Amino acid sequence: MEVEKMDENEWKYHGEGNQSLVVSHCQRCVVLRFLKSPPNQNKTPAEILHHLQNIVDFGKHVMKQFFGENYVHHGEIIQLPLDFVRQLCLKIQPERPECRCDKDMDTRSGYAMCLPNLTRLQTFRFAEHRPILCIEIKPKCGFIPFSSHVSQEIKHKVCRYCMHQHLKVANGKWKRPSKYCPLDLFSGNKQRMHFALKSLLQEAQNNLKIFKNGELIYGCKDDQDCVSDWNELARHLKPFFFPSNGLVSGPHCTRTIVKELIHVITMTLLSSTDTCRAGDMKTVPISQGRSYCEASAFNKELVRNGKHKLESSGLPRGCLLYKTLQAQMLDMLDIEGLYPLYSRVEQYLEEFPEERSTLQIDGPYNEAFYEKLLDLSLEDDGTVAFALTKVQQYRIAMTAKDCSIMIALSPCLQDECSEQRPVVLTSKSRFTFSVSVLDLDLKPYESIPHQYKLDGEIVNYYLKNVQAKEDPVMSNLFKENEDCTLVLHKV
Repeated sequence: MEVEKMDENEWKYHGEGNQSLVVSHCQRCVVLRFLKSPPNQNKTPAEILHHLQNIVDFGKHVMKQFFGENYVHHGEIIQLPLDFVRQLCLKIQPERPECRCDKDMDTRSGYAMCLPNLTRLQTFRFAEHRPILCIEIKPKCGFIPFSSHVSQEIKHKVCRYCMHQHLKVANGKWKRPSKYCPLDLFSGNKQRMHFALKSLLQEAQNNLKIFKNGELIYGCKDDQDCVSDWNELARHLKPFFFPSNGLVSGPHCTRTIVKELIHVITMTLLSSTDTCRAGDMKTVPISQGRSYCEASAFNKELVRNGKHKLESSGLPRGCLLYKTLQAQMLDMLDIEGLYPLYSRVEQYLEEFPEERSTLQIDGPYNEAFYEKLLDLSLEDDGTVAFALTKVQQYRIAMTAKDCSIMIALSPCLQDECSEQRPVVLTSKSRFTFSVSVLDLDLKPYESIPHQYKLDGEIVNYYLKNVQAKEDPVMSNLFKENEDCTLVLHKV
């Protein structure tokens, strides 16, 4: 791709995270990712190149081992003319949210990552000119901690996401808590998955976005800026799901289209489009810990209806949700059990700072780095090597807990479908699809103290302000629904 020959006006602002900013091309299915830094703290070109190379290597040599070849797109590093980069920066600056402008786009090195635009990913040549629908889901952590290091019993009952919702609302990030619970999505039970996806659609926050031909049509652009009109969404989706336009309009039409969308998302999430297994990694038993969250709105509804058991069908081993959950469960000790091991590594580095590169804390993220992740032993021998392995596994788990899943759908005619192309059917349509994962930058080693502090804040707030109010209500519901047994004694 000859980027230097393209006019900067052919590129547009696509979005950004804490460390990088992304622009996409109006015609081609590619994006450019630039690093960001606070004003007056610009890194040298060599440092920028090293950072980008680490990101590429981590995706290529580590995360592909967990998720598979077809799911991970690590991209490549390219060098751009500085004048092109500066003009591009000026063009997109007015489009950036004010809260993101505390960091500047790198305009000095000329280095960027070139990646496929997964909102418009074209897997098959025949579909290049077809409309593309893309759903981005950030599923978050799909299991309850099973570690014996957990100090508060509530963490064995209520998932991190559901507890964190209440703290976020209290801090003003969101107006109301979402009914979405990750454990419902990761259950493999279609009824629970449908409920989870419907909850995401009702309160998308930054965990769900929908794109049509690369343009955001539903979801949050930033924090409170939410687009949540189902009728407007149905208007965009109707040509995809009911191309004959025979469905009547109105609330019934909207509900029907949303139901079709949820069905398609569920089926693609349960599909397996990659036969690659997770390398030599021994899987963590998913049966560890409970398979449901007591705070889940789905679970509470069961209790109200007199049912006490949630069915968990389990995830197909080849699907992306299963692989994501396996990577997440490398967090075997919970942050409470991990933090003392992090402190052990920190103490060692204070004595021997020159060993930081030998320990590969900042890379290189190569095959040797991956090999060290394969030891799932929990027997602490007191060494720095054991502590470092658990720290690195925790960083992988945190990365998997914060990744995004991209589902790209394109209408497919019946005579165009074949065994080589994955297809999902609806009542009136059929789609060829691809599923990908992104946001796979390794979580910083330095963020572990913050995670430890945040964990305590989340749990303490929930115990003080939520559980204390909910316990009496739920306790009464359980008592009301208990089976009554009559015991007869001989006289």
